[in-house]
Amino acid sequence: MPVDSLVGKTPESSAGIHGWGAYVPVYRIPTREIARVWGWPDHQWKALDVYEKAVGGVDEDSTTMGVEAARNAIARARVDPASIGAVFFGSESKPYAVKPSATIIAEALGITPVTMASDLEFACRAASEGMRASIGLVASGVVGYTLVVGSDTAQASPGDVLEFSASSGAAAFVIGPSKGAAAVFESSFTYVTDTPDFWRRGLKPYPSHGEGFTGEPAYFHHIESAVKGLFEKTGLSPGDFDYAIFHQPNGKFPVKVAKKLGFTMEQVKPGLVTPFIGNTYNASALLGLVKVLDVAKPGDRILVAPFGSGAGSDAYSLIVTDAIEEAKPLAQPLEYYLKRRIEIDYGVYAKIRGKLVVRKL
Repeated sequence: MPVDSLVGKTPESSAGIHGWGAYVPVYRIPTREIARVWGWPDHQWKALDVYEKAVGGVDEDSTTMGVEAARNAIARARVDPASIGAVFFGSESKPYAVKPSATIIAEALGITPVTMASDLEFACRAASEGMRASIGLVASGVVGYTLVVGSDTAQASPGDVLEFSASSGAAAFVIGPSKGAAAVFESSFTYVTDTPDFWRRGLKPYPSHGEGFTGEPAYFHHIESAVKGLFEKTGLSPGDFDYAIFHQPNGKFPVKVAKKLGFTMEQVKPGLVTPFIGNTYNASALLGLVKVLDVAKPGDRILVAPFGSGAGSDAYSLIVTDAIEEAKPLAQPLEYYLKRRIEIDYGVYAKIRGKLVVRKL
């Protein structure tokens, strides 16, 4: 569909992505190394389709990674940081329990002081909520541009199956008017219920989860409902999309939900990230979107469906424009961060992620 004929047909079509960016730490721990230390059988970790995961260094947290990803997004957007009227930071691993991370990122990038800035919480879907809010703010003319950052240094209890996948990484997007955007939002749909599949209470260092309950009643039901809602709203079907990206808690779930919805592996494979760096939580599906935008062509249609435990999912349809080709080379692609890696063993991983606790007798 020509973008000019799309603009104005839906509220979402008044907004688009001007810049996108990624950041992934250099350290990697193979999942086989985690299995070796805790005695997990091979079939347990191989079934997840996660080969290794990214590990944040001692000087990295969700805020510092968010700054790096946002620098790349702003470089591609070619906007004055001071023109960004809202900053949304989605994370479940904030460095401060009480103190906004969005203000740290905004200050570091020269966006302050005339801006909104909020930390959002909805497990792995918080940044996507910021994206939906951004569409509304931009389409209504309240602000010109927003910055959405999804970043996590995901926690997992040592020895828990979650430790195979919980990783570190960040994705960021500058959202602004459809004119000049690299990709224009076509439509969106959200599906949310109170489904307690995964949680972390205050003062607890690691999350709890409902094992198999995180699958069918949480992940699959909510993503399928959001995508089907988008199809019903727009009249689109899987065959109308060039790419399909889903939240990636492991390498297995996004492929399974894609097949259930009628998508092919050719549509899904370009956006898969978790098999190579693990589940980056708020950056999971959004890094998949970054990876696809790095290679997409004008006229391509993209489906992206993030998910957050608790639970909810958003489904977006985007149309790529001619402006994407000029923006692509202005920052490092995700492949750059995927290829640079330093392999570490479990001892180094435990040290730099603060899993060693010293108690004085």
